[in-house]
Amino acid sequence: MKSKVTLFLKGAGMGAADAVPGVSGGTIAFVTGIYEELIHTIKQFGPEAFGAWRRGGLVAHLNLAFLLPLLLGIAISLVSVAHLITWLLETQPLLLDAFFFGLVAASALVVSRSLRYWRYWHILPLIGGLLLARALPGLMPIVAELGVEPLMLVVAGAIAISAMLLPGVSGSFLLLTMGLYGTVMEGIKSFDLALIAQFGVGCAIGLFCFSRLLSWLLRHARTGTLQLMIGFIVGALPLLWPWRELVSYQLGPEQQMIPLDYRYLLPHDYALLTGESAQLIPVLALMLAGLILVLAISRQAGSQASQGGH
Repeated sequence: MKSKVTLFLKGAGMGAADAVPGVSGGTIAFVTGIYEELIHTIKQFGPEAFGAWRRGGLVAHLNLAFLLPLLLGIAISLVSVAHLITWLLETQPLLLDAFFFGLVAASALVVSRSLRYWRYWHILPLIGGLLLARALPGLMPIVAELGVEPLMLVVAGAIAISAMLLPGVSGSFLLLTMGLYGTVMEGIKSFDLALIAQFGVGCAIGLFCFSRLLSWLLRHARTGTLQLMIGFIVGALPLLWPWRELVSYQLGPEQQMIPLDYRYLLPHDYALLTGESAQLIPVLALMLAGLILVLAISRQAGSQASQGGH
């Protein structure tokens, strides 16, 4: 029972992170020590599951004892936290960004600790991750040009869920740059079944394809893949810098603002520019809180893993 409750809480953490533009549920999965099991479990959903069902071993094949409590936590968190997150994004954006900045920065340290060895060529996937994290948001407005909303939602679901599986790449932020974040979050909050079904089809496609690619990479090129993830995480950090100014945007099909580029400021410059308080002390305190929380969770997950190994 304890392990199921723990998995539920880890899922709740992933769901809360996925609701925030700039944070990935994959980051939470990694720091809580369940990332690779999650990827390999998702990969099991496919044609081979039919054979396992005929043999009577479907529950073990799909690792449902692990997956169901996790999914329940994600689903409940997404529905409940969606209201809180959208409220905080409107009323306390600096404090929300600060907490998740500390959380994501600490996750880069956690992933780097998982590296078993280092080779000079590993700088290449690290740089590749940095560049991709910077380039992806600029490519996302193309999705809004598809025109047909059901198709847009399917494509957006496939992209967003793939991003959510990667530490450091925020599916929510990519939805924001597609101009679909508000649409999807409002659909989830209001239980719009048609929208949820269309988005869900895209998520299923993304999970089926991307989990197989990630599973293969983690088995055959684990260190290079982790370096790529570190690059993603570090490249995504500027998106959570609290003191920033939007300098470039475009309008989506419903005239919603899609952010493209920011200018990053010091607290004093932010206060001068906006005429608002930079909230320096609370922001720094929440950055530190996010950092400490992730390091503590990672340490606890590592301790549980070592006890399980014995």
